[in-house]
Amino acid sequence: MSAVITEQNMQVLGSSSPELAAFALDGDVSVFESKIFESEVGDYFRLLKPGVMSLVVFTGWVGLLMAPGNLHPFLAFVTILCIALGSGAGAAINMWYDRDIDLLMRRTRNRPIPAGRVEASNALMLGLILAVGSVLILALATNWQAASMLAFAIWFYSVFYTMILKRRTPQNIVIGGAAGAFPPVIGWLAVTGTLSVEPIIYFLITFLWTPPHFWALALYRNQDYRDAGVPMLPVIAGVASTKKHILFYSFLLVAVSVLPSVFGQSGFLYLFLSSGLGAYFILRAFAVLKSDAPEVALGLFKYSIVYLFILFAGLVVDRMVNFPSQIIYQALNNFNL
Repeated sequence: MSAVITEQNMQVLGSSSPELAAFALDGDVSVFESKIFESEVGDYFRLLKPGVMSLVVFTGWVGLLMAPGNLHPFLAFVTILCIALGSGAGAAINMWYDRDIDLLMRRTRNRPIPAGRVEASNALMLGLILAVGSVLILALATNWQAASMLAFAIWFYSVFYTMILKRRTPQNIVIGGAAGAFPPVIGWLAVTGTLSVEPIIYFLITFLWTPPHFWALALYRNQDYRDAGVPMLPVIAGVASTKKHILFYSFLLVAVSVLPSVFGQSGFLYLFLSSGLGAYFILRAFAVLKSDAPEVALGLFKYSIVYLFILFAGLVVDRMVNFPSQIIYQALNNFNL
């Protein structure tokens, strides 16, 4: 045999993957070693929260595309890569710090650290390396304004939200939601180096989207957060109050989502799309308010993800089909309307 299968490896693999343990018991060490490597790489990738990263990358890409000016395609790719790595950095540090409560929650207990597949110190090191590397590369590739915003976003999520807000206040999601709202601003800054009203609106859309999104999940996983002692709004204020908060923030979100058309940044195509998506969002929020079924809250949580993807895609599509509001307003003015 080319390697020794230790009892510790068997225990870890047996708990995380019965298939890997079966390979070991069959004595196929080469396959066993290959599967170990794949498992380790996959676990380190899971530390970066790829699901969250995909949304972050997409909104950052939209911010970059909507910005006036041009950025070389390679530099645009580097910008999106740095946003992704910065998001992963914050996620890895978050998982390192939250490993104790992750072990208590059914939704998170099989994450790489609480499940014993990745050492906590390795996760922290990965997060720090990605944080420093992504900021420095973005600064060299674009400008220090974008890099500084990326650094602030990483700090905001991994330190201010994870270590300060999350375990202390039921408003953790409201304030901490800013962390996920920075990517379109970073994309915009990478192109222009300056802030304007457009990226601020993109920021506000994501910022106001975060509370109903995560509170819907908190309703569905209420007992999880209660067991872990995390002061999410349903745990502290109760289910009924949380439902009212979800509805309130849903109205705020829909109102802000139409601002790109109101300010002439986007046209009627985006206005129509954002209004339709927003109306259905509010209907789902009302359904949560009226129902005690956890599945209804889960439905809102899932729809909110689709909502944000389509909403930001609508900004790009509206720009691509060249349907600016200025043309519509000019036509209306010509008819004295």
